[in-house]
Amino acid sequence: MAGHSKWANIQHRKGRQDEKRSASFSKIAKEITVSAKMGGGDPSFNPRLRLAIDKGKGVNMPKDKIDNAIKKGTGEIEGVEYVEIRYEGYGIGGAAVIVDCLTDNKTRTVADVRHAFNKYGGNLGTDGCVAFQFRHCGQLLFAPGTDEAALMDAAIEAGADDVLSNDDGSVEVITAPNDYMTVKEALEAAGFRSEYAGVTMKAENETQLGSDESLRMQKLIDALESLDDVQEVYTSVVLND
Repeated sequence: MAGHSKWANIQHRKGRQDEKRSASFSKIAKEITVSAKMGGGDPSFNPRLRLAIDKGKGVNMPKDKIDNAIKKGTGEIEGVEYVEIRYEGYGIGGAAVIVDCLTDNKTRTVADVRHAFNKYGGNLGTDGCVAFQFRHCGQLLFAPGTDEAALMDAAIEAGADDVLSNDDGSVEVITAPNDYMTVKEALEAAGFRSEYAGVTMKAENETQLGSDESLRMQKLIDALESLDDVQEVYTSVVLND
């Protein structure tokens, strides 16, 4: 059995992401551009680009925005040069936090990230200070009531690494990062559609916070996610509604 409040936690996070949907277009466009630059503009031969396009489609990103972002990456359209940076630190109650960024100005980005940590009760740490607490993997979460046995058979057949049963009734399928899209598509073909899915940094151990601490932690996460250069924020904390 895994996390006791996984379903509620994911639904809470997904709801907040949906609220920020329009703002996410520019961040996904950055990811598409960088992915196309690194691995080419054909998603059939570029798993990272395929994942970024899938993320864009998941928030109804217009096709022309996706196409333009790819062209910027392949050099067909002039675009900004972005670099990837990862920051690590601690949130409320010592919770581990990872912040992944794409930026054209490292000085600006580190200043903005440090300011958010300091303002909302966290601390920016050094490289590697919390990354060991996370597992880089594909994660698909299925609603309570899903036929776990059938899902497990389909997931194993598709090449998943693990299937976790949570005590709130939800079921997680864990994959290697590069196998995520293949497993996701195979499960969809078998009739299993996840409520949340993505390649993530999954905390090996969750940090439990009280209501007041959860509110403070949410403010820190919101502040980090609102920064233009921040792509993803991962944390070990279980946030309460």
